Amino acid sequence: MDDRDKILELYKDLRVADVRDGMDWNMMHHYGSVHYEIRPLFRTRVVGIARTARYVPYEEAVPSMTPDEYTDWAKWYYKEVCYDPWHKSITNGDFMVIDQSGVDVGILGSNNTLGGIKDGIVGYLSNGGVRDTDEVILQGVPVWSKFISQKMDQGRIRFDALDVPVNIGGVVIRTGDVVVADGDGVIVVPRKLAYEVAKYAHQELKSDKAGRKRIYEAMGRALDHTVI
Repeated sequence: MDDRDKILELYKDLRVADVRDGMDWNMMHHYGSVHYEIRPLFRTRVVGIARTARYVPYEEAVPSMTPDEYTDWAKWYYKEVCYDPWHKSITNGDFMVIDQSGVDVGILGSNNTLGGIKDGIVGYLSNGGVRDTDEVILQGVPVWSKFISQKMDQGRIRFDALDVPVNIGGVVIRTGDVVVADGDGVIVVPRKLAYEVAKYAHQELKSDKAGRKRIYEAMGRALDHTVI
């Protein structure tokens, strides 16, 4: 088992709250928690290794053209201007992290997110938008985003860089960092702290399970997976 697999195994049972505690135990109180305005499309939980990409506003004007000409232009745009090079080098367990520079577009949609899941991506995090949300939810694709957007990319945003540090919700995220996301939001652990944070996150999870199990038993409540 390589280092990446060891880290994913260490974090697979940890909640965002546990990881937050693990960061605190390592004196990282000020860091790691992505701003609460970034929320999941639906309740789910994912652990992965960050893969980052940055997109920036498109600086050119959209030329005047007929609708048929626009169809050809849009195809050109997605091939040459706003493309997803990360699709060519996905590693199983990647958590795709996208900085879209505040542009109001649905850079994530039902097609490209599902394609990434097929190739090994476990979830998506964006400080921008997602569209086709009914289909994304139906397909069970885990997405945490700042907003929902109806807009397509062309004429609005372009690809800039892959595997560079990005700022998502006040947290600088680098390719290789650990990302944990659930209904409480998203937390990111710098790779160099992964083992120490996990150690104390498990300490707090164990304590929480034991305490709640005692309450369950006192109430005569059937035990579930969160306390066993």
